[in-house]
Amino acid sequence: MHEMSLAVAVVDQVETAARSRGAIGVSSIELEVGELAGVVADALAFCFELACAGTVVEGAELITRTVPGTARCTPCAEVWPVGMPPCLLCPGCGAAADGLVSGRELQIREVRWADPEASREEAHQPITEES
Repeated sequence: MHEMSLAVAVVDQVETAARSRGAIGVSSIELEVGELAGVVADALAFCFELACAGTVVEGAELITRTVPGTARCTPCAEVWPVGMPPCLLCPGCGAAADGLVSGRELQIREVRWADPEASREEAHQPITEES
């Protein structure tokens, strides 16, 4: 399951960034995952939970955004969604795709750092019966 190595790599990168910023926690991480990247989102989410344990990333929400796979045809300049399984023949002229435009991405799009002030305020809020 390569999703575990991906999850560990994401956590390592975010931990490195957190140290350089002096961040005490992470509230969420948003990933862009191409539909052709071969990543199973549920498996990645499961592995992410395990990889976060005992790190500054523990408790962070993992948000994955799927990037559709698209291809380009040079003869007619058409760009089309290839779908899954990928259709690499141009719907406009029938020529083979020259290459993929998108769909193989796997990158950290955004990290939201935990706000230490908000955490402190929440800790001092009284607990009421409505809570």
